[in-house]
Amino acid sequence: MLYLASQSPRRRQLLEQLGLRFGMLDVAVPEVRAPGEPAEDYVSRVAREKTGAGLLRLSGVAGAIVIGADTEVVLDDEVFGKPRDGADAAAMLRRLSGRTHRVMSVVWCVSAGREERARSVSEVSFTPLSAAEIAAYVATGESLDKAGAYAIQGRAAAFISQLSGSYSGVMGLPLYETAALLQQFGVAGR
Repeated sequence: MLYLASQSPRRRQLLEQLGLRFGMLDVAVPEVRAPGEPAEDYVSRVAREKTGAGLLRLSGVAGAIVIGADTEVVLDDEVFGKPRDGADAAAMLRRLSGRTHRVMSVVWCVSAGREERARSVSEVSFTPLSAAEIAAYVATGESLDKAGAYAIQGRAAAFISQLSGSYSGVMGLPLYETAALLQQFGVAGR
């Protein structure tokens, strides 16, 4: 049986798009970047820790396969996680305004005897944003639980002048890479 180590509604919806049946696991791992840790190593470590925590919760469940992911916005080697509040969200959006940043997604799949990962790195270019546009977007509340303070699938789509890479990866789960990873474990959609 397949399990998703996440309570993210976006990841659940994306995984459902692959036609998969799966259970959900609520896992909590610290998301703190170690000093000097490269951004991609950090994203991979957090995704692996989520997946490992999920597998530990299922100890004794024969045939369990757990998938977990982490997605972060990276600008100038700074990782933009979820904003603490509206002021933090506005500050992130001011920094992203008129610039191109990377969105890193790493997906881990683990079972009792195996673990594999897939990665997706996308480049997202924001149009220059006015202070009024930023304030109006933050006021919607959409930015508060999203890495980098924006949702590509929401109102922030209007800020994106160019995307190179995986749209679903920017949302939080790169579907092409995830499907290929799951096929390695013998898991395919209906």
